[in-house]
Amino acid sequence: MEGLAESLKLLFTFDPYVYDIIGLSLRITGVALFFATIIGVPLGTLLGLTNFKGKPVVTALLYTGMGFPPVVIGLFVFLLYSAVGPLGHLGWLFSTRAIITAQTIISFPMVAGFTMAAVMSVDKNLMKQLKALGATGLQASWAAIKEARVGVLVSIIAGFGAIISEVGAVMLVGGNIEGKTRVLTTAIVLETRQGNFGVAIAFGIILLTITFIANLSMIYLQKRHMFE
Repeated sequence: MEGLAESLKLLFTFDPYVYDIIGLSLRITGVALFFATIIGVPLGTLLGLTNFKGKPVVTALLYTGMGFPPVVIGLFVFLLYSAVGPLGHLGWLFSTRAIITAQTIISFPMVAGFTMAAVMSVDKNLMKQLKALGATGLQASWAAIKEARVGVLVSIIAGFGAIISEVGAVMLVGGNIEGKTRVLTTAIVLETRQGNFGVAIAFGIILLTITFIANLSMIYLQKRHMFE
């Protein structure tokens, strides 16, 4: 009970330490989600609209990426940016850029995969009509995205939910440095280990609230789509 009371006090008194970490978490995740979206949505649309010889392999790789252990991705990014890695000269290890890289890799298969499924559900007759009217590939793709917009939005929200709650990869490549790379998930781990349960609970409440809002938005969009 003492830990819960302390956590509520920290939240309602707008403790700078707590809210700085919340802000940093949202900024990092927002940037990673932006990159995952600009990569994943076009890729998912392309896979949903076209058929080519290697499509089953590409699709299988995409689905594998959706279930890939995040900590393994964190290890890959760590080796990529380490002093002996191919991009070690950038000095990005234990920085927000390393976290953004890891989160982008984690979320983009999910964004692409769900976008592909949404685009594949678009009425095939519509696409035939567009082609018959002389629509370019880009115009047809944009029309498909507009038709599948609910599914595309759900894919983006799902990508957000996957990375806002990720801890293993973020801890590995970010280093959990106070004021620089400490985010909600890594702060929970640290504060719990140090016995600061009130602070840990405060971060947990915020993380659960953010995740709940994301999932609620996804459910709302899906239900709205069903009744359109």
